[in-house]
Amino acid sequence: MNLRHLFAEDSDRTVRYALSGAGGGFARTLLSQTLRVDRLVPAVLCDREVARLKDMLIELGYERDTLRVCEDEDEVAAAGREGALALVADGALLGAGEWDILVEATGSPAHGYAMARAALTSKRHVALVSKEVDSVAGLKLADLAEENGVVCTTADGDQPANLIGLITWARLLGLDIVAVGKSSEYDLVLDPAAETVTQLDTTVPAPGLNGLLELGEDVPATLAARAEAVSALPVGATADYCEMAVVATQTGFRPDTELLHYPVARIAELADIYAPREDGGVLERTGAVDVFRALRLPGEASFAGGVFVVVRTTDPETWEILRGKGHVLSRDGRYAAIYLPYHLMGVETPVSLLSAVLHHRPSGGTDPRAHAVLAGRARRELPAGTVLDMGGHHHDVTGVQAVLLRDEEVPAGVAPLYLAAGTTLARDVPAGELIGIADLADPEPDLLTAWTEGLASRSAHAATTATVTLP
Repeated sequence: MNLRHLFAEDSDRTVRYALSGAGGGFARTLLSQTLRVDRLVPAVLCDREVARLKDMLIELGYERDTLRVCEDEDEVAAAGREGALALVADGALLGAGEWDILVEATGSPAHGYAMARAALTSKRHVALVSKEVDSVAGLKLADLAEENGVVCTTADGDQPANLIGLITWARLLGLDIVAVGKSSEYDLVLDPAAETVTQLDTTVPAPGLNGLLELGEDVPATLAARAEAVSALPVGATADYCEMAVVATQTGFRPDTELLHYPVARIAELADIYAPREDGGVLERTGAVDVFRALRLPGEASFAGGVFVVVRTTDPETWEILRGKGHVLSRDGRYAAIYLPYHLMGVETPVSLLSAVLHHRPSGGTDPRAHAVLAGRARRELPAGTVLDMGGHHHDVTGVQAVLLRDEEVPAGVAPLYLAAGTTLARDVPAGELIGIADLADPEPDLLTAWTEGLASRSAHAATTATVTLP
């Protein structure tokens, strides 16, 4: 990617950012990298545990005497005037600082939306790290950004922005994209001698997997056998579904199945696997967004939570030349996988911040639509009065299976998953049923309004655009 445009103009301007969820892992990677990026500085940092945040900043190398814990707006404003870094526990204080762009990284749908909305309506840019916010309020935030002449963007370094960028690049080149996606967060590492598979810190027996390292002629059958061999490990992180919902919104790629395919796959197999069924792959429909579980041996390079596109090849000789250079082609030569084997979290986010502020360029698309909806199905019967708690590393919702629904399959009144999160059920929801807005006793009012208004606005915009472009 050519990034010279970031510094071609405004070469002496310093970009200042506010950061919510500043004590989290993503925030740490951004704050660390900021120290190494010219003309980028944090101005106000928000986290509930301010003392812990301050300790982390000192550990990263920020000067202790530049860190100012602030209790009210006057103190935040004074810190800015004096060149100090304001640390606050209350997101309502962010607006008192002088900054250009908010990095929203709380992971809290309601609080994150409130902070992003406040930034946009005060004509300041927003970079969304909180995919939970984006999956519910992204359409409304896009409208607010347009109304106020600012940018609301996904954040480079996280998989949604990286994948959207790769899709944009492929489209620019005229490549015919069949499928797009990412790998799940942690690889499956096979130990052939022990016949075990390790995922992060969990090791399970994987009998028979040694004999399944080649796809064979029947790709779906091999993938089914691999899935059975590693069935002791969980499949399908809520965070994956949420990220792919954001990608679908921005690009128009949609799930082939609501639970996604999640094939256990080696990198060199992606072009064979993500081909249409009639060509031996798994796709019922092209234009799919999906997630795979990367299978590798010890010592082999990881996909590192990276992203990919699978495209149809054109001139056979061109693509055979590329195969010879190590590119991943299907065995029949009809499809190719192009991939970025990394996501660097906040280390890469400065690209989004500089691009948004200096050039009003988002990392994502410019016309998001509800091409897919992140929803939830009850894993078991959920009686009235059940609280749908959200927690864990992947922000799972208790008793609920995340699903990604294509727009034409979304029933009226379905609740986006992170609108339902944290609410109480007003009535019984049978096992297997989608959770609807009417099932929720106490949805957060502003978040509900953001969902309904964003959906209506973008649907109307889509209809208008369709009318205008008819021959």
